[in-house]
Amino acid sequence: MPAPSDKHTHNSADNVAEQSGERIAKFVSRSGGPSRRETERLIEQGRVSVNGKTLKNPVYFVQKDDIVIVDNKVMDMPEPARLWAFHKPVGCITAEKDPEGRTTIYDLMPPDMPRLLTVGRLDYNSEGLLLMTNDGGLKRVLELPKTAITRRYRVRVFGRVTQESLDKLARGIVVNRVHYAPAIAEIDKIQGSNAWLTITIEEGKNREIRNMMSHLGYEVNRLIRTDYGPFALKDLPVGAIMPVPQFYLKQSLAELKIIL
Repeated sequence: MPAPSDKHTHNSADNVAEQSGERIAKFVSRSGGPSRRETERLIEQGRVSVNGKTLKNPVYFVQKDDIVIVDNKVMDMPEPARLWAFHKPVGCITAEKDPEGRTTIYDLMPPDMPRLLTVGRLDYNSEGLLLMTNDGGLKRVLELPKTAITRRYRVRVFGRVTQESLDKLARGIVVNRVHYAPAIAEIDKIQGSNAWLTITIEEGKNREIRNMMSHLGYEVNRLIRTDYGPFALKDLPVGAIMPVPQFYLKQSLAELKIIL
């Protein structure tokens, strides 16, 4: 039987042996293309090529001079992973577009910003620190529950708050069949019928703090994220965005034992 032709396939044996460069799925994702899993599916369908040859094996490491094409679109070499801190105001949604026509965070971005992805979300009525990145891999690892990055919030609630009630969160609770991991909530100040709390969580599920407070009988009327792991809001003005220095990003990822 004749050997199969490599006219329409890319032989990656030598490439794999070298184990240099960046894995194809990660490269495409970081270049602004489909996710890693989607890229592997596209490779199976013969929709990814390297240097003019269709790639059939997802175990391929992209080299500096390789030309990668996904669905007829050339993938640019990705920039180094970067992170920005954005002070999200109340009254805008964490999405690129809104069918209801509401303001999105991207409407507030300076015109010269690169394409950015959000690390997690803040809902319409929440404010504070929202991390944004140009790198899909960095986004995913900072969001993963197993990374266990703490998120800290200042929260104002309406109700007769007691520390004894808040301490129930330290064991984790179930609300409407949704399990919320242990959280630490402390009273900072009581002002009449309202109380300011500091709440620290690790999961960041949808409306997690609002749902936990409601379960305890308190109504959240202001929610500000102040910290996401080692990254802090500090005195960043509302609506402003600023880059996290690269040296601090690298140092922080090393401390978190995150390898991109």
